[in-house]
Amino acid sequence: MTNEKGNDFDVIVVGTGPGGATVAKELSLNNKKVLILEWGDNNPLTGNFLYGAKTLLFPGRSMLITRQLLGMVRGISVGGSSVYFYATCFPIPFEMLKRYGIDITREAEEVRDELPVAPLKDEMIGPMSRRIMESAQDLGYNWHKLDKFMYQDRWQPDFPFSHYGDPHDVKWSARMYIDQALAHGAKLIDRAKVTRVILEGKSAVGVEYRKQGKVAEVFAPTTVISAGGIGSPLILRASGFERAGYNFFFDPLIGVRGTVKDISVPPSEIPMSCGVHLSDEGYMMTDMSHPAATTAMFSAAVFKPQRMFSRPRTLQIMVKARDELGGSLTDRGGLRKLLYKNEKQKLNRGYERAKEILKKAGAKGIFKTGYLAAHPGGTVKIGDLVDSNLKTECDHLYVCDCSVIPETWGMPPTNTIISLGKRLAKHLLQQ
Repeated sequence: MTNEKGNDFDVIVVGTGPGGATVAKELSLNNKKVLILEWGDNNPLTGNFLYGAKTLLFPGRSMLITRQLLGMVRGISVGGSSVYFYATCFPIPFEMLKRYGIDITREAEEVRDELPVAPLKDEMIGPMSRRIMESAQDLGYNWHKLDKFMYQDRWQPDFPFSHYGDPHDVKWSARMYIDQALAHGAKLIDRAKVTRVILEGKSAVGVEYRKQGKVAEVFAPTTVISAGGIGSPLILRASGFERAGYNFFFDPLIGVRGTVKDISVPPSEIPMSCGVHLSDEGYMMTDMSHPAATTAMFSAAVFKPQRMFSRPRTLQIMVKARDELGGSLTDRGGLRKLLYKNEKQKLNRGYERAKEILKKAGAKGIFKTGYLAAHPGGTVKIGDLVDSNLKTECDHLYVCDCSVIPETWGMPPTNTIISLGKRLAKHLLQQ
């Protein structure tokens, strides 16, 4: 076993998704010595499907399968799932967080000032998104452009959308914050899987990790766990926090697909450009383009082989439901969570509405994909395992990622997590 002990670092940050990357960047910019540990690699992003398959779709690692054969995906790479997300900036549940003593109004304003948050320019709206929006509006839906985290001035019409990582840096991802942290003196160790927090009494003093088959330890006065809704509770549980990883949520979703003959969906089609949130019904709908390989896989999974290679003619609407708390993680990261009748009913109602919209758009042969899920959270809840400053019951140990969100609200959490990261960094700097 190797170890690094002493005053080499002020803070250890475990994980490089939006929460960890934000904390690392903010602290580094304020002259703190930060060590960043990441299970995934920091290979250059090429947009290659093979890289995406390895880091996003690998069963048992980046894709976890429930007993109902629902696949839940998470990105294991520097930048976390933000490398693969669709760069849509959804509203923050301010009122819900305020009930737990957290006000991130100011931090949310800082995010909008700092990052490229805006609806897409008209010329960036692809033919699929435009056709679906026009159809939905004709039927009376408040279907509209959604805010995106995208540097739109860098976009070119011939750039394929970055489903598996963006080599053109049009789409913001947490990797950009990690790069800023490194430019200001932070150190990154990638391919390092943190296994537990090292405690002395009731204080965290460092972490243990594995890299290339070897075990190592690193030490610092403060540790921030930001390994995601699955990774963070497993680290904490292995460190003695037995309640971590129970009664959580994810965002279950389906795709609703049909084909048309009069448009061709280009590789540059940007997913989730427009949509509607039907909060009273507990779900949202957006346009959803997939790359050719994913289109083929999802079609094959529901026994539609004739649709495997129809991507250019496919219109797809994603229906994403608000989940309910439940389930548990095994000690090895297995997903023990069921999709109950209520969630299935929400998705089925969304399916009927999406089918109506696609029919109005001229689509034929409409069907729905199997169940998927994303954005696991609530595994290390505020008000239970962490306080309003995201501190655990142990001194000098904090958590900052989707795991701390205490209630479900059914919206992608990136905007919220970045804002929480900014707030935590301010708190740590005051300490």
